[in-house]
Amino acid sequence: MTQQTTTEVQFEDTLKECADLFTRKLHDYGASWRILRATSLTDQLLIKAKRIRSLEIKRTAMVDEGIRPEFIALVNYGIVGLIQLEKGFADEVDLTPEEALNLYNQYANEALKLMLKKNHDYDEAWRMMRVSSYTDLILTKLQRIKEMEDLEGGTLVSEGIDANYMDIINYAVFGAIKLKENQTA
Repeated sequence: MTQQTTTEVQFEDTLKECADLFTRKLHDYGASWRILRATSLTDQLLIKAKRIRSLEIKRTAMVDEGIRPEFIALVNYGIVGLIQLEKGFADEVDLTPEEALNLYNQYANEALKLMLKKNHDYDEAWRMMRVSSYTDLILTKLQRIKEMEDLEGGTLVSEGIDANYMDIINYAVFGAIKLKENQTA
């Protein structure tokens, strides 16, 4: 199996793991996240990424959840962000679990396609990166999103909030893959 094929399989496996958690939470809470405005969703992503960075630096956690589950959460909230960009926020839940899952799968598939294109061009460079670099890049993307939100659409050269969400999803998947590899090594 080539490195490129391995990456695709690992990426798909991780997305499946993320989707399984999303589906279970969808069962328990419904699409309650539909109520989140874009800025609140950005702040939720920021909280997750800041916790990862904190755990990387402190190397100890007071809450019994590690870094990898936070990367999984970043994937799921990133996909929720893309859904919210498409649909806008709602005052009450307006999606059935089936509709929410269909949208989730659509954006997860788009993230996979984007990763395959970029991974081809960057030639597996992500494998040479440290997990902490994914964290820092995610935090940078979130800062960019916050700036774009504050500009309320008045950006000049940005690739857009959706592109930043896609990058966050992909970096988070890479982080989850690397941490899983480290667990089994």
